[in-house]
Amino acid sequence: MMITARGSPPRAISTFPSRSLSSILSSTDAVNRRVFSSSQQEEGFPDSLSLVAALKSFSESLNLSAGQQLHGLALKSGLDRSNLFVRNALLNLYAKCSRLDSVLRIFSSPNTERDSASWNIVLACYVRSDRLPGARRIFDEMPHRDTVSFTTMIMGLARNGHPDEAIATFRDMVASGVRPNEVTLATVLSACSHIRAPRGGSMIHAASVKLGLVDFVLVGTNLVHVYASCSRIDDSRSAFDALPEKNTVTWNVMLNGYAKAGQIGHAKYLFERIPAKDLVSWSTMIDGFLRVQRLQEALKIYRGMLQDVDERPNEVLMVDLVSASGRCSAVQEGQQLHAAIVKMGLDCHTFVQSALIHFYGACGLVDLACLQFQAGCKSHVSSWNALLAGLLRNNTVEAAEELFDDMPERDVVSWSTMIAGYVHNGSSHLALQIFQEMQDKGYEPNDITLMSVLSAVADSGTLDYGKWIHDLIAIRRIPLTDNLSAGLIGMYAKRGSIGNALNVFDTVKDSASVSPWNAIICGLAMHGHADMSLEMFMDMQSRSITPNSITFVGVLSACCHNGLVDTGRRYFESMRREYNIEPTIKHYGCMVDLLARAGCLEEAERVIESMPMEADVMIWGSMLASARTHGKVEIGERAAESLARLEPTHGAARILLSNIYADSGRWSDVFMVRKAMQSRRLGKTPGWSGIL
Repeated sequence: MMITARGSPPRAISTFPSRSLSSILSSTDAVNRRVFSSSQQEEGFPDSLSLVAALKSFSESLNLSAGQQLHGLALKSGLDRSNLFVRNALLNLYAKCSRLDSVLRIFSSPNTERDSASWNIVLACYVRSDRLPGARRIFDEMPHRDTVSFTTMIMGLARNGHPDEAIATFRDMVASGVRPNEVTLATVLSACSHIRAPRGGSMIHAASVKLGLVDFVLVGTNLVHVYASCSRIDDSRSAFDALPEKNTVTWNVMLNGYAKAGQIGHAKYLFERIPAKDLVSWSTMIDGFLRVQRLQEALKIYRGMLQDVDERPNEVLMVDLVSASGRCSAVQEGQQLHAAIVKMGLDCHTFVQSALIHFYGACGLVDLACLQFQAGCKSHVSSWNALLAGLLRNNTVEAAEELFDDMPERDVVSWSTMIAGYVHNGSSHLALQIFQEMQDKGYEPNDITLMSVLSAVADSGTLDYGKWIHDLIAIRRIPLTDNLSAGLIGMYAKRGSIGNALNVFDTVKDSASVSPWNAIICGLAMHGHADMSLEMFMDMQSRSITPNSITFVGVLSACCHNGLVDTGRRYFESMRREYNIEPTIKHYGCMVDLLARAGCLEEAERVIESMPMEADVMIWGSMLASARTHGKVEIGERAAESLARLEPTHGAARILLSNIYADSGRWSDVFMVRKAMQSRRLGKTPGWSGIL
C-alpha cells in the first residue's frame, strides 16, 4: 500500500510496517548501517544527509520495500516535507522503481518546495514509463528547463517513435541558450539515424565540434552510426578514424555500416583488426557475408566464432544462417545447421521452426518442409505462412491455395505471401484479385503487401490502378519506406510514366538510401533516358550515397543503350576497385552486350572467359546477334555452339547462324545448318498476329 497524497503524518506512517531504524538496517547493506550509526539523532530518527544517502542506495538497488520503510521514518521526522533533498531522494526512489503514482503523490503535495531536480525526476519517470502525453505536459509546465530537462524530453520523444519532434526539441534547446551535453547529442544523433537525416547529422556533428564533445565515445559512435545509416559510408569512416578512443560498440557500428553497404572487403579488413571481438562483432561479420550471398565464408566465420566466444550463438543468428542456406540452396549446410539448432535446444522457438520450413521450401524439398510443419507446433500462423511460401516458391499453386483456405487464422503476412506467390508464378492478375479480396475482408495492407501489388501492377495492371495504389498509400498514411518508394518508382517506370516516377523520386531523394536511387537509375536506363540515368548516378555519388550491385546494373545498362564503351569500362572496373563489389552475371551480361554492340567482340569474348560463372543464354545470344551485325563469322560460330550446349532445342540460334553464313556468302554452310535443323526437327517458334 502506498502513502496517501494528503493524509496526515500519523495516518501516512501507519501505511508502512512499524519497524525501528536498526531493524530496517539489519536487512540492508553494511554501508548504510555504518552511515546511520554515526549520524542517528535522538528518538531514533536519522538526519537528512544519512536519509538521502540510504535512499540513494536503495534507489540504485531498486529495493522498494526498504525504501518505503525509510519513507515512513521521513514522515515521522517531518523531513519529507521540510527538506527538499529528502523529498527529491524519495521521488527518485519511486521513479527508479517505476511507481509513477507514488511520484505524483509526493510531487503534488501542497505547500512543499520544488526545484529543477524535482521536475526532472517526474519528467524522467513519465519517459521511463513511456507515457509521452504526461511527459509533454510536465515539460511544458516546467518553470525552468535545464540540460537534463531537454535531454530527458528528447530521449522520450526518440524512444517513442517521434524522431522529428526530438530533433525539433533539440533546436529549441539550442535556441533557448541551454548547453547540450554528450548524452543530448548522442540521443538526437540516434533520432537522425532513425529517419536517415544526413543534414541533421551534419548539423549535430558541427555542434559537437563547437562544444568540444566530438571526442566522447558516446557522441563519436552515434556519429559513425548516423552517417552509415544515411549511406554516407566515407563520412562514417572519417568520424570513426577521428575518434581518439573507441570501444567495442564503436568498432561494431562501423563494421555494421560496411556490412549493410555491401562493402564486404572493407568489413573483413576492419573485423580482423577489432581488438576485442564480442558476439555482436562475429554476428555482424557473418551477416555481412550473408548479405552478399557468400555463405561459405559466413560459415567459416561462424566456426571461428564457436571457438573464440564463450557464449553460444543465439536463435537470431542461427535463423540468419539457415535462411541464407535456403537462399543459396545449400542443402547440406542447412541440414547441419538444423542439427546444431536441435542440439542447442533452439528448435522450440516458433520463428526458428518457421525458418526451417522456409529453408526446406527454398531448397525445393517440399516434402521435408511439410514434414517439419507436421512435426512442429502449428498453433502459430508463422508456421503456416512459411509452408505457404514454400509451396508457392515451388510452383505448387493449387496446394498453396488449399493450404491458404485451410488456415485457422490469417494475418497480413498470409495475404502478402499469397499475393507475392501469384506474382512469382506469373499470375499477376490473380495477385490483384486476391489483394481486392484482402481489402474486402478488412485486412490492412503494409508496405510489404503493397510492394508485391506494385510489382503485379507493373507486370499486368494499368497506370490508373497504379495511381490508385499510390493514393491508397497516402490516404492510409502508410510510411513511404525506401523500398516502397522504390516500388512506386519502378511501377511508374515500367508503365512508361517517367514523369510520375521522377515526381515520387523528388519527394524522397533528400532522405533516401540507395534503393530509390537504384529504381530511378534503372527505370531511366530501361526507357532510353541514358544521359539522365547517368546524371542521377553522379548526383547520388555527390551526396556520398554508396552504390550497390543493383546500382551498377542500371549504370551499365545506361552505358549500353548509349554506346558509352569507355564510360562503361570505367564504371565496371570501379565496382571492385572503389566499392569492393563483385560483379554478378547481370553486370557481365551488360558489359558483354555493350562491347559486342560496339563491335569489340574479341574484348567481349575475353570478358566472358574471365567470368567466375558460366555465361548464360542471354550473353551468348547477345554475342551471336552482334556477330551477325559486325560480320564476325568465327565468333558467331562459337556463340552458336555455346547456345546449342545450353539449349539444344534453341532453333532461333541456328537460324541466326545460318543468316551469318548467308551474309558471308557461305551457302554450303547455310545448307548444312538448315539440314541439321530439319533432321532434329528444330525451328523458330512462329509469331502470332492479332485478329481485329
